[in-house]
Amino acid sequence: MNLLSDERLEPLGGNMSIVTSDSHTFGTDAVLLANFANIRRKDVACDMGTGCGIIPLIWCKGITNEVYGLDIQPKAISQLEKTLEVNDMVGRIKPINCDLRNLKGVLEFGRFDLVTMNPPYKPVGTGIENIDEAQRIARHEVCCNIDDAVAAASKLLKFGGRFCMCHRPERLCDIIVSMRQGGIEVKRIRFVVERKGRQPWLVLVEGKRGSKSGVTIEGELVMKDENGNNTDEFRAMFGDYMDGHQ
Repeated sequence: MNLLSDERLEPLGGNMSIVTSDSHTFGTDAVLLANFANIRRKDVACDMGTGCGIIPLIWCKGITNEVYGLDIQPKAISQLEKTLEVNDMVGRIKPINCDLRNLKGVLEFGRFDLVTMNPPYKPVGTGIENIDEAQRIARHEVCCNIDDAVAAASKLLKFGGRFCMCHRPERLCDIIVSMRQGGIEVKRIRFVVERKGRQPWLVLVEGKRGSKSGVTIEGELVMKDENGNNTDEFRAMFGDYMDGHQ
């Protein structure tokens, strides 16, 4: 396996490593989403906009499922393929390079138990749009917005299947409206705060395809205690990866 000049092999814990780059790496939000999704042993799952593949890799650290990682950017998929090779995991995760707006004939509709996405947070024309095209696509709604993500998830999910995503709290109303219009009813919401008493910086949302209305607001996830140390719950979500990244 040959890494490109901008690629690096990063320890992921549990004797696993992941190929990251400046264009395709991962953050806290992806790790929290992977845990919030609570994949089950028999779930057929797909992570859309997978980037370097962190969410499928976290899932496969614990259990073996039929898991797909989908991304529009060829370099992201190339990194995931290298990660699978270095970890002797080829076949456990199926990398797919495609546009989630054009899934017909790529993935079987109505088959998936779980779909996730950590989408671009910023509408086009807001904030500072990074010069690097790969990062611009990942951070701004250039190739995918909330409606696109929901429409794709709705096609992939079986009846009762779950769609989990994370986003900025100020977009929560957009998420709820889009999911309902797409036949996915929001069932769980959880806010993430850096410290107790502060405004949330992230919201985690789970919806179910074809479900009746009724939502549970879960207790907020607090990342750090009053002394600035990681809380037990937050640390547990990162597992042994966090031990080497203090």
